[in-house]
Amino acid sequence: MTGILKKFSKNYFSKTSRNLFALSVLFLSYSASAQDERAQIPKRMQQAYFEINVGSINYPFGQKHMEPGYTLTESVLVPHTAVRLILAGYDFNKYLSAQITYMRPVLWVKYTYSLDADIAQTEYSSTVWMNVGGLTLKPTLPIGKRFSIYGEFGLGIITRHGFEDYAGNPIIKDLNYATFLFGAGVKYRLSDRWAAQICSNFSPSSTKNNQPYTSFIGGGFVCHLRPFSDKKIEKGIANGFINPKQWFQVGYTSNVLGYGVNNFVSEGKVPIFWGGNAEVRQGLTLNYQRNVLHGAKIFALDWGVNTSIWQTNAKRETFFTVSLFPVFRFNFLHTKPVDFYFYYSVAGPTFMSKKVLDDFQMGSHFTFMDNMGLGAFFGEKRNLNAELKIGHYSNGNIFTENQSVKVPLSLNLGFGF
Repeated sequence: MTGILKKFSKNYFSKTSRNLFALSVLFLSYSASAQDERAQIPKRMQQAYFEINVGSINYPFGQKHMEPGYTLTESVLVPHTAVRLILAGYDFNKYLSAQITYMRPVLWVKYTYSLDADIAQTEYSSTVWMNVGGLTLKPTLPIGKRFSIYGEFGLGIITRHGFEDYAGNPIIKDLNYATFLFGAGVKYRLSDRWAAQICSNFSPSSTKNNQPYTSFIGGGFVCHLRPFSDKKIEKGIANGFINPKQWFQVGYTSNVLGYGVNNFVSEGKVPIFWGGNAEVRQGLTLNYQRNVLHGAKIFALDWGVNTSIWQTNAKRETFFTVSLFPVFRFNFLHTKPVDFYFYYSVAGPTFMSKKVLDDFQMGSHFTFMDNMGLGAFFGEKRNLNAELKIGHYSNGNIFTENQSVKVPLSLNLGFGF
């Protein structure tokens, strides 16, 4: 590890890197008033919302989407279960919203095929990865106090990762292109914060890109970020919970204990995290994190900045990352000496210094960082911190190559102030 530290300090803590980290910290560390305003949702966020929808996706892939020289030997298997997320939505008023969307199937499309030139007609199987991102407007028409109907239209980004034969010739080509995205739905307001809905979406086929149409129908929930009542804020103060405003962490990662935790949460019957093709052997991290919102007892929202140096497991390649990330923190156990929490960080925009790691294609220098783990604040003022987590880097299939990185158990120790 000494060699990595020397190489890291010599090559990567350049003036530019230090300035980037300093500017990120400055951006996150805006001045706070004497009164703790973190118990209330900031005004700029009180018209924001998030959505999660689960349903059925369809794209009629077939023989015509394959390159000449290959024959489909079985029907294409199209798993239909899919998830559509509204990563960020904003209500301009009750009639118009804007949102960033992301949709993908749970399992990929599967082709079984043979090569026309193969006399033995050997069968092969490969998968097509596909997802749809979007930037859309959503006009809404309220009907009574609880029901509303809405439409959706805007820009869609189709990303498809195809496959090749043993000689490297494409059978279904990779692609990434812009298209139109349309949708409609019915929403039922359960409360001021929550709503249930049925939704549908559609992006047209493209002859130029040899891509079928994509449709989705499903249902889910909408969460609006509404301000907390004074009564709830007062209850939080009375509980006596301490939420540190900001803290620094130093972390060390090692694969000494293997990748069992990563595999368990990514390959089980109910996967709640991601694995990765390239595996991290060891690494060092430096985090700065700041709390921007905390509920009366359980929920908290943080933002942070991270810079890390890593070594891969197979070829001992060194690379570094710089990330800006959100953290959803859930304080599940409060005691007098210590508070325990579970946290989940997803889609933190990241710069990765290399695009190929252990011969796996990452797709781009731009990627996302995800973390999941357990932590604790302890000490009389809750200014001491420890976390145990796993990690993942991938671009979310917004590029045609996305073989991702698996980060094993990491131990972080921090100090709050």
